[in-house]
Amino acid sequence: MPDTIARNAVAAVHEARQWDRLMEMAKLGAIPGDGVNRACLTDLDRQARRLLLGWGTAIGLAPSVDALGNLFLRRAGTDDSLAPVLTGSHMDTQPNGGRFDGVWGVIAGLEALEALHAAGTSTRRPIELVAWTNEEGGRFAPGCMGSMAYAGFKPADTWDAVADNEGLTFGAELAKHLALEADIPRRGLGVLEGPAPFAYLEAHIEQGPRLEAEGIDIGVVTGIQGSRWFLVEITGKTDHAGTTPLSLRRDAVQDMLRAVTALNALMADPTDTLRFTVGRIEVHPNTSNSVADRVRFTIDFRHPDNDVLQARGNAIPGVIQAALAGCTATVTERFHAVPANFDPMVPDAVAAAAAALSLSVLRMPSGAFHDAQFMVPLCPTGMLFVPCRAGVSHHPSEYSEPAQLAAGTRVLTQALADLANR
Repeated sequence: MPDTIARNAVAAVHEARQWDRLMEMAKLGAIPGDGVNRACLTDLDRQARRLLLGWGTAIGLAPSVDALGNLFLRRAGTDDSLAPVLTGSHMDTQPNGGRFDGVWGVIAGLEALEALHAAGTSTRRPIELVAWTNEEGGRFAPGCMGSMAYAGFKPADTWDAVADNEGLTFGAELAKHLALEADIPRRGLGVLEGPAPFAYLEAHIEQGPRLEAEGIDIGVVTGIQGSRWFLVEITGKTDHAGTTPLSLRRDAVQDMLRAVTALNALMADPTDTLRFTVGRIEVHPNTSNSVADRVRFTIDFRHPDNDVLQARGNAIPGVIQAALAGCTATVTERFHAVPANFDPMVPDAVAAAAAALSLSVLRMPSGAFHDAQFMVPLCPTGMLFVPCRAGVSHHPSEYSEPAQLAAGTRVLTQALADLANR
């Protein structure tokens, strides 16, 4: 291998230690079938953060937390005044989530820093590990609140009034959370109160089937497709199911079905590139013998081409209104992120690291959105993927082999060492 390879650090990546830590994390919020339900800003989330802090401070990493609860662990550089290289992901999960989505990127970053520490390998730039707040959006929608605030994409108080299913607001839960972490040094919030990172690199399971199907070791991510999330509320009138003629009803469920049918036509794509999902439906009064007077449902729409994302996304309200027979509808856009294309610097560093380790690579876009999407305006950004079994994610059966994860972490370690020495 060439002299630029951090041989000792790459060799110090410890497959069993990384796996054991992932399994220890998976106990926090464990659900049947090897799944995990660990929502952000909960006691389980705080336990996971304390576990990470314990591992990180044991090797001399310096912790800090910002106003959105983003948690950082810093390894000093030989010139600590230089902008840091940032790596990490998230530790919150979907309600029916798995053991690897997000959290592997955090544990991989920790393992990379521990390998550098064990090998005595220094870097010019500091390297910071970050665990972002609320990437999933499972408890408080939308996701990626922590990275959006860090990047200045949205003001820090944007989501204060967002409530979970129990009526608890993000702002109140965040304040409680920060009070419970008052012993952790505070830092400024991202680029609003400090310099931008030199680079950002996020490791993640693919959450798709391509790497496994094609027998590829490492995905070199070139960008992330755009996403738009909507909340639709259809309002009709409650009536008796046994006495009210169909012709006189303003049935919110039936109009929802008409709206979704019309949306399916709008989103038809013979290339199967577009992603359109109605994932959550609430019906009121939700009784078997009453006509529904209100239905709320979500729309998750994604596409890598911004022209398509804008044109079809902008058409959603009109298509819904035109489909209704007797109800009214309110359509609210809750999240809008245009497609992100990564600067070649970080993907090229990942590809070079994989090649030096004789691992096969596939350059590919990400279908899922990630915190990396919001780092693109701040600094050169990239991601690396490892295969996951059958492409399954957001499900308890989500799985990657220990050896696959270790290979990804070796690539991450080399790429971070490379970037932090520039």
